[in-house]
Amino acid sequence: MLLKEYRICMPLTVEEYRIGQLYMISKHSHEQSDRGEGVEVVQNEPFEDPVHGQGQFTEKRVYLNSKLPSWARAVIPKIFYVTEKAWNYYPYTITGQCHLWQ
Repeated sequence: MLLKEYRICMPLTVEEYRIGQLYMISKHSHEQSDRGEGVEVVQNEPFEDPVHGQGQFTEKRVYLNSKLPSWARAVIPKIFYVTEKAWNYYPYTITGQCHLWQ
């Protein structure tokens, strides 16, 4: 396997980029949330992992009703959402434990 690494000089530090990345994820979640639908952040707190070090743990509920076709909306209740748990250890993100709830 051949591995190539490319580096792009940026006008900001790695710490500034990490903060910007977290901000843009939060902004995108907020933009997708309207009329009680979209993304609801249930938990957002710093987290320490023995392997990855310091990071941020986030638990979100993503409400999907408005994304469904009209025939599916008639069958599925309005409180339909997916739960996502994510651990962000810059530059790595681990997501998992997704569940569908009604």
